[in-house]
Amino acid sequence: MSARRRSHRRTEPGADGTGAPSGWRGLVTPGRALVFLLLVAGIVFVFQNTGRTEIRLLVPVVTMPLWVALLIPGAIGLLTGMYLVRRR
Repeated sequence: MSARRRSHRRTEPGADGTGAPSGWRGLVTPGRALVFLLLVAGIVFVFQNTGRTEIRLLVPVVTMPLWVALLIPGAIGLLTGMYLVRRR
């Protein structure tokens, strides 16, 4: 007689009865939806702010698109935050 191990994990059956998530339920999670919305907002932001602007960097005056001028301090802030969280 062979003994089979059974998993005690309960799963809800999918459409095919295998317990796997079916359709969009398994693909779309709240985290993925949030990332997608942020991506769309970022793309809209870039296309809305294509105008050039002058920025003084200590002494020289630099002309660049507004979205780049706002992206640089955002990236610096993101990297600083990641560094500080990692140090804890």
